[in-house]
Amino acid sequence: MKFHSPLLSGVILRRYKRFLCDIVLDNNNEHVVAHCPNSGSMKGIPLFNSHVMVSYNPLPSRKYQYTLEMVHNGNTWIGINTMYPNSLVEEGIINGTIAELNPYSSIKREVVCSDKSRLDLMVEQRDSICYVEVKNVTLAEGSRALFPDSVTLRGQKHLLELIRLKRSGYRAIMIYVVQRSDCIDMGPAWNIDSEYAEKLVAAVKEGVEAYVYQAEVSPEEITLIRRIPIEIHRTII
Repeated sequence: MKFHSPLLSGVILRRYKRFLCDIVLDNNNEHVVAHCPNSGSMKGIPLFNSHVMVSYNPLPSRKYQYTLEMVHNGNTWIGINTMYPNSLVEEGIINGTIAELNPYSSIKREVVCSDKSRLDLMVEQRDSICYVEVKNVTLAEGSRALFPDSVTLRGQKHLLELIRLKRSGYRAIMIYVVQRSDCIDMGPAWNIDSEYAEKLVAAVKEGVEAYVYQAEVSPEEITLIRRIPIEIHRTII
């Protein structure tokens, strides 16, 4: 997934009201307010005096013309835009990176699967249907990526929906997209949302498939590059 226009570099001063951040652009020292397209806590991401990249859209209909896209933690770029993982997974299915979903005949987005729930993708494979939910991962401890970064009742609901679909005879998959290159595996964040972690363990026992794909994040493009292991069980230290 290439960016349509060059990103602008800057330094983030703060994030506030969840969806806003103050940034000073490098090219002219202009102070701008940017939209932060991430509703999570963004725990572990340095949001003060860190290098960032922002996109710019001059459409007058936009309230905020700048959008925060990625933050550098001194080691790697971390992609924080939660709007991208669905497109990255779709792109990965089409180009064959996500081998578990090939071959495919069609891909549909935002699929209603009950009167109270919808999932990110529905992939048709010959005569079978597979439902896929996608999550963006930015949190890490050491070399392990963790999800979620805050309690997510919506995420718990999605796991229950995948279990229901699996029991109904469909293939059901949970895909985590790690938008940072400094991790070697991923696991549920037990200390943040134990209910989510327990539901993930239950889902896997029910036959729901869970995969983690790592993205290479750069100011030019974001691309899924590899599958990394997932460890769903709690490690007691």
